[in-house]
Amino acid sequence: MSTRWDTASVGGVSRRASLASLGALVAAPALWLGSPTPAHAGGQMEEPLMDSVRTALSSAVLNQAPPEPEFPSTEARLGYLHWMTAMSERLRSRKPDLEVRRDFLQTAWYESKRAGLDVSLVLGLIQVESAFRKFAISSVGARGYMQVMPFWTRVIGDGDPGKLFHMQTNLRFGCVILRHYLERERGDVFMALGRYNGSRGRDPYPNAVFTAQRNWIFNGAGNLGA
Repeated sequence: MSTRWDTASVGGVSRRASLASLGALVAAPALWLGSPTPAHAGGQMEEPLMDSVRTALSSAVLNQAPPEPEFPSTEARLGYLHWMTAMSERLRSRKPDLEVRRDFLQTAWYESKRAGLDVSLVLGLIQVESAFRKFAISSVGARGYMQVMPFWTRVIGDGDPGKLFHMQTNLRFGCVILRHYLERERGDVFMALGRYNGSRGRDPYPNAVFTAQRNWIFNGAGNLGA
């Protein structure tokens, strides 16, 4: 099985942004200190990976850059700004600080588009996994917004699980992992979500994500999608 991403320009993401290094984005360890909030999500299962798959996933994770959306037209940019305004209002109760909220949404949009994922699906997954809590930790040790298991940092990263509390690193890993599972399941979102949660074949978790996803669908007019 092969795993590929077009990091040159996915969803308006620039080649220059995609080729920047991971190291520049890693926050100082002091920023991660505090009392992590427990989460009650499951966790991905560690499975053997073919060398080609491991290499592709590692490349997708390490080609890190600050989110710098680029748009092919003024219309596309305006669409993004309308989306940002609508999503910011919906997220206000969970993230009261406007700057924090906008940084999070911009990063979620960037990483979703880069991995070829629907941003509403990613936000729905985050809602279910961590309730938008940056320092959430599950009973099985999954970390951060997208509840990434620490073994992934050893398998495709640099081995430092502490970086999973960095916002963009966590979203980058989570989106890359979900894309990997989608490819393994040949596009079946239900089964891919089951793999993500470690409950493949059972419906409570995928259905919870699909229900949460409806909160983040944008129909272009600032309203919830159908």
